[in-house]
Amino acid sequence: MINNNRNEKKDPILDIHNLHVAYGKIKALHGVSFQVYPGEIVSMLGSNGAGKTTTLNAISGVIPVHSGKITFKGENLVGVKAHTIVKKGIVHVPEGRHIFPELTVEENLRIAGYLFSRLEEKKLLAERTDYVYSLFPRLKERARQMGGTLSGGEQQMLAISRALITGGDLLLLDEPSMGIAPKLVEEIFETIMTISKNGQTILLVEQNAVMAMEISDYCYVLETGSIAFEGIAKDLMENDTIARAYLGESI
Repeated sequence: MINNNRNEKKDPILDIHNLHVAYGKIKALHGVSFQVYPGEIVSMLGSNGAGKTTTLNAISGVIPVHSGKITFKGENLVGVKAHTIVKKGIVHVPEGRHIFPELTVEENLRIAGYLFSRLEEKKLLAERTDYVYSLFPRLKERARQMGGTLSGGEQQMLAISRALITGGDLLLLDEPSMGIAPKLVEEIFETIMTISKNGQTILLVEQNAVMAMEISDYCYVLETGSIAFEGIAKDLMENDTIARAYLGESI
């Protein structure tokens, strides 16, 4: 494994240590350990069934952890309820988007501000709504349109926007390109880069390894529930042997 000792003088915002997760008798993660540092885009790559989505679900409290530590800003989150983890600053955009199809775009975004109750927080909600509309102008154009009538790419934009409105220090993105037209995939990835430049830390799970590596600072490759390889994204892109072995012939 390569470890470039990145951000040596900083503490990681997220530190996963020896994480084990099982579905009944089936072990899904076998001692996974990795770090995400403030301001990074970190990608988690690997084939279907490697454990990528399981890792995100464990971090956000959606599934229980058998053993290991999930430390976020110095606090162990193992055993903490999912809604509390959101309040602590981790926001998850799950695979499949899971918007409310019978609500309008505007209503989907308003629900994302459920944590905002005081008057000054309502102002923050309005500011964040304006921010996501600036990121995704087509959502503003479709503000009164039912979520279920949007294209797959537009629904993904809406799912990311809801997470940004909820707020948090770490954004978990699970397969943002899945089932989306190539042109909109490019738009979404460009927006992910913009979000990162605005100071958001991102942990990205993505099947499109090439696009993920192009926008990432650091990458981890999962193989059957374990970290098989890690490295600076640029190094992985330039290493043909490693790319073929871990990321397929499409690299």
